[in-house]
Amino acid sequence: MSELAWRAAGAAATLLAYAGLCVGTFRRESRRAAQTAERAAALAGTGERAPTLVLYGSQTGQAEALAWQTAGWLKAQGEPVRVCSLNEITSPELQSAQRALFVASTYGEGDAPDGASVFDERVMSTAASLPDLRFSVLALGDRQYTHFCGFGRRLDAWLRSTGAKQENECLEADNADTAALDTWRHRIGGQRATSQADDAAIAWRLLAREQLNPSSQGAPLFHVALVPAQGELPEWQAGDLVQLTVPGDPARPRDYSIASIPQDGELQLLVRQERHPDGRLGAASGLLTQTLPVGGSLPMRIRPHTNFRLGDNAQRPLILVGNGSGLAGLRAHLRERARQGRHDNWLLYGERHSQWDRPCHAELARWERDGVLERLELVFSRDQPERRYVQHQLLQASEELMAWLARGAALYVCGSLQGMGSGVDAALRQIAGDAAVAELNAQGRYRRDVY
Repeated sequence: MSELAWRAAGAAATLLAYAGLCVGTFRRESRRAAQTAERAAALAGTGERAPTLVLYGSQTGQAEALAWQTAGWLKAQGEPVRVCSLNEITSPELQSAQRALFVASTYGEGDAPDGASVFDERVMSTAASLPDLRFSVLALGDRQYTHFCGFGRRLDAWLRSTGAKQENECLEADNADTAALDTWRHRIGGQRATSQADDAAIAWRLLAREQLNPSSQGAPLFHVALVPAQGELPEWQAGDLVQLTVPGDPARPRDYSIASIPQDGELQLLVRQERHPDGRLGAASGLLTQTLPVGGSLPMRIRPHTNFRLGDNAQRPLILVGNGSGLAGLRAHLRERARQGRHDNWLLYGERHSQWDRPCHAELARWERDGVLERLELVFSRDQPERRYVQHQLLQASEELMAWLARGAALYVCGSLQGMGSGVDAALRQIAGDAAVAELNAQGRYRRDVY
């Protein structure tokens, strides 16, 4: 095929993908408007109280879990409640509401989490008027970042700018700060909040540990396999996390992407060993990769990560992009896809050197040979004088990316936030445009587990 024909095909794929996104937007927003009008009319006719909205903006699932806990407290007091993601709520629905409680995480340095990015772009960018709305905001963040609770603070300021009435000052919580969560519970009138660090935690026994990159110039990367010390293997889905609370540091639990599925018979992780500048091992990674002996046990809990599960994308082609230990979350999805017999998968993965940094190489090669991977691209940043990363390969494969999106593909990104995560997002926006990326978010076809 000539270069002109390739360009024409690429342009056609781009137009087709964008047209599909626009049609999806129109249909969904039309349904929402009709449903909002029907609910308002029904309530007006019966004299019933409008439900309290409990709205969450979540990245890893913590805000969603707290939103459902908040809804439980309200229901126990006999209040009607509606729980949904911020991305699912519209301006007309807020205008017809009387009360809303917001649980909002912050992504990176002050950005909206994926579960609120559409709301941020399409609702908070407007000069809305909400004089009849009473609201409270619980902002979740991490004080390691400069713009602590940046999105939650911005959401609170925007709500006040609309004329909405603030029931309480914005409450900020650093990670799993139980004191802040107890204050939120007290405001709502519920039972004491359960610490996410110890809720449903069980003892896991270290079954095996193997370094995947001996001789690498990068930090050691380990494959870790665990099983319950007692009882049966709990259930989880591809995309979920496991949370480890290090003894003596309950305020800062660590999350790890699960690299296996329950059918494997064990919980597997890919853990990068971290060291502080003074040479000390990172508390959590050191425990998993070195100090815990094989056969030893430690408490962990499975944490559902609904935003990174396949969900409605299970029947779509899948584009998986990641780097380093981010292969863990992508590997779980590929294992599930192989189990389901789905072969429309494209993996784009980056590491340092091809000679030493090829985790799970035999497995990836087998999936490529057997057709589980329709497309496999490995990018090694230090194999050439100029640094080359997955976002550069994505830009080079822009026509193929648009063709996959035109087929309805979903894009999942897992790995480091700095560099890879932000670079892939910038590349996607350069290829498809901001409007198309916003629509991919709205359709749930752009999912990220970055840290």
